[in-house]
Amino acid sequence: MTLSLAHWAPLSWYAAALREETLTLEAYEHYQKGSLRNRCYIAGPGGVQRLSIPLESGKHQQKPVREVLMADHGDWQRNHWRSIRTAYGNAPYFEHFADEIVVFYEKKYTHLFDYNLEILNWTLRRIFRWQGKLELSDSWQGPDGQWAVADNPASAISYPTYPQVFSDRFGFLPNLSVLDAIFCCGKNITLE
Repeated sequence: MTLSLAHWAPLSWYAAALREETLTLEAYEHYQKGSLRNRCYIAGPGGVQRLSIPLESGKHQQKPVREVLMADHGDWQRNHWRSIRTAYGNAPYFEHFADEIVVFYEKKYTHLFDYNLEILNWTLRRIFRWQGKLELSDSWQGPDGQWAVADNPASAISYPTYPQVFSDRFGFLPNLSVLDAIFCCGKNITLE
C-alpha cells in the first residue's frame, strides 16, 4: 500500500496502514495545499482545533513534498505544544507520553517530510508496536485511494469510539489526530 505522509495522521490513516506488512510512503508527490501534510486536528476546549505548521515560501504549490521547508520564524512549535498541553493535560495518558512527544516540539527541523516521518516512525513503533517494513517510494506512485477520507477529518473509517477529554461537551469527535487517541487511550487503541 502506498500512502501520503501526514502530520500526526488521523486514526483513519492508521486503520489503513496497520493492516499492511509493508507500507510505502509516497515520497515523490507534489505538496498539496489544504491537505494533512502540514496540519492535524485535536479536541480542544472549544471543539475541534486545527494545528497548522507554517511553511517557508508560501504554500509550496507544485514543489515535491520532500523539498517543502517548515518556517523557522515565529514560535509555532511552542504554540502547538501549548495547545496540545491545554487540550490533553488532564487526559489519562498525557503524563505517560508527554515527555516523549514534547521532543517533536523542542527539536528544530527544516523539512516537513522528515519531521512527519520521524513522528510516524515513533507512533508506529512505540504506540502500535507495528513490526512491518516502512519504505519510501522511489518514483511517483500516487497514494492508494483507500486513504482519501483522511484528508477530510469530518469523514472517518468506522472504528470504535473511546472516551475523549471533552466528550461531555461535544460528544465523540471522530477521526482526530492520533494524538487524541494516544493521550486518551495510551497503547490501548483499537482500530478494528
